[in-house]
Amino acid sequence: MFLKHFTTFARVNMLIKMKKNYLLWAVTALIMLALQSCNNGKTYAEMKEEEADAINKYILENDIKVISEADFAAQDSTTKENEYVLLDESGVYMHVDNRGSGKEVLGDGTYDILARFVEVALQTRSDLGITVGDTLLANFHVSNPSYTINEEIFRLTISGESYSASFTRNDSYSMYGMYGTQSVPSGWLIPFRYLTPGRTTDSEKIARVKLIVPHSQGTSSATQSVYPCFYELTYNMK
Repeated sequence: MFLKHFTTFARVNMLIKMKKNYLLWAVTALIMLALQSCNNGKTYAEMKEEEADAINKYILENDIKVISEADFAAQDSTTKENEYVLLDESGVYMHVDNRGSGKEVLGDGTYDILARFVEVALQTRSDLGITVGDTLLANFHVSNPSYTINEEIFRLTISGESYSASFTRNDSYSMYGMYGTQSVPSGWLIPFRYLTPGRTTDSEKIARVKLIVPHSQGTSSATQSVYPCFYELTYNMK
């Protein structure tokens, strides 16, 4: 009788061990599958490197001269033809076409800004369906001068070194419709540290810049998917 019970116990014990081994194998297989899946994709570091390559290629192909912030300051926050300043902290490259019709750089306070822009892809991303040179979004005429779209309106708040902004009428304008957020890309706000925008109807006096914007300073889509964009932007006081 004892031998019979011992044999039964041994069988149960063996089944338990087999079950544990099976679970261990299953968990190991899932981990290996997950690691293989990760290895098939690109790491964030690899995506950032490809983004940097795309930006450098654009700079080289367009014969852009990059200057330092010190040189930019020495030129009274202006840039010469085909010259961009690299703003080290943000990684944004900026060309200033016109500082604006105002008398000075905006100080602490809240301002309503009217903006027009063109957003262009600087990197081919087949996974996103975009190609270098694609106009992703625009609200002023690029190829059809008779076609106009409403300006983007955003409320800019400046407090010391802090700049923040949100689009004020999110149901009518291009950026919210495309990206689903009222947050203004950080890259759009950086020029306000150097421009003197005013209220004008003269297109020759309106504040205007060109920007090369890395993903960290771009739209929610660019930030999430890691790709750079070129912008031409105008700023006018409402």
